[in-house]
Parts: sequence; C-alpha cells; structure tokens
Amino acid sequence: MNNPKYVMFIERGKTYNRIKQELVVRHVDFIRKLDDGGKMALCGAFKGYPGVAGMIVMQNVSREKADALCQTEPFIAGGYATYKLRELHAGTRENNYLL
Repeated sequence: MNNPKYVMFIERGKTYNRIKQELVVRHVDFIRKLDDGGKMALCGAFKGYPGVAGMIVMQNVSREKADALCQTEPFIAGGYATYKLRELHAGTRENNYLL
C-alpha cells in the first residue's frame, strides 16, 4: 500500500469574511513552507461550496504531524476557520489504483 496523504479541508467560520490581506499573506507563506519542505502535494480553493474555503493535501507526514500543522495554519490559528483532516490513499498506476 502506498503512503497515505492527509487532506485538510478548511471550513469557513463565522468571522471568515473579516480576514485581512496580511493574514492571507501568512496563509500563503504557510503553504509555501509546506511545499518547500516536500509536505504539500496539492492545494486549492473551492468555489460554489458554501462553508468550505479550500483544502491542502499533505504528504510525507504522519497523521499527528498533519494535525499539528493544521492547527498552525493562520486561518485556523486566528479563529477564522476550522478544519477537518481526512486520510487519503491515492490510487495510482504503481499501486494498480488500489486494487
């Protein structure tokens, strides 16, 4: 079986619309550090899904480390959003699409 990835779903809190540009910059810096450290496989925003802002797919980390990273994400740490962390086993040609 391949190494799991952890998907952080960022969910908008009641004060999400009050996020200032400075916090967005810190959020992007957080993502950049994950990417530079080889810990991010993918990230992006969701459009048209009320309550869900976006996701970050983490790789090369344990579930405990992924959870700790989620808690330090600026939107989460600032109380503007919450998160759900889910384990993903990606289907690939190398693992015969999890057959």
